[in-house]
Amino acid sequence: MRELILDAEVRTQLKKHSNVVRRSGKVPGVFYLHGEENIPISVIEKNLNPLIYTSETHIINLKLNDGKSKNCILRDVQYDPVTDMPIHFDLQGLKDDEEISIEVPVVITGGTPVGVRDGGVLQQLIYKLKVSCLPKFIPEHIEINVENLKINSFVHASDIKMENVTIMESPSASLVGVMPPTVEKEATAAVPGAEEAVEPEVIGKGKKVEEGAEGEGKPEAPAKAAPAAKEEKK
Repeated sequence: MRELILDAEVRTQLKKHSNVVRRSGKVPGVFYLHGEENIPISVIEKNLNPLIYTSETHIINLKLNDGKSKNCILRDVQYDPVTDMPIHFDLQGLKDDEEISIEVPVVITGGTPVGVRDGGVLQQLIYKLKVSCLPKFIPEHIEINVENLKINSFVHASDIKMENVTIMESPSASLVGVMPPTVEKEATAAVPGAEEAVEPEVIGKGKKVEEGAEGEGKPEAPAKAAPAAKEEKK
C-alpha cells in the first residue's frame, strides 16, 4: 500500500479556536489511538484533499511540528452542509500488531459484462467493503472482475477471497450485478373520439330494437269518436 506523508500542527488553543483555524486556510482535526491521549491538530486544506478525494485507501505518515511521527488512517471527515468543504477530520492511529477494521473502496474491472451486451444493466450496490486485517495487509482497494457476469448474475461478499484479510460484510451481501432490462408496455393508441362515437350508436340501436319489439303485435288503439250533439228541444 502506498504511504502518504501529511504535515500537521499541534493545536494548543481549543475553545472556539476552530473557526480561527479555518479562516487561516487550515482544517482542524484530531489524532487518536487507544491507550494514548488524543492530539488536536490542524492541516492545510489542500494537503488534506488527496486523502479525501480518492478511490484508494492509504496509510498516513503523520508528521507533527513537535518532531513526532504517527502512522494512521483517515477515519472520518465532516463537511460544511452549505459549501461541502471539509471542516473537521479524524485520524486513527495504527499498531503493527493489532488488527483494524476499515472500509476499502470497491473497484470494478473487466470492461463490459456479457449481460450488459445482452441488454442488461450493470449496478454496483456496495462501493466500500468493510474488512479487518493488520495494518500491513490493508488493501488499497478491492477489485471485482465483472466481465463474465450474465443477466441476473451477482458477485456476493462471500465470493471475495483475500489472503490475511477478513471480509466483515454479510456473506450474502450483493456487491455488483447485472439487472434485466426494464420493459415498458406500450399503450395502445386510441383514435380520438372513437369511443364516444361508438357507444351512443350501440345504445341508440339497442333502444330502437327494444322499442320495436315491445311495439310489435300491439294494435294501435282506435281514436274515440266525438260525442253526438244533443238535439235541441223545440
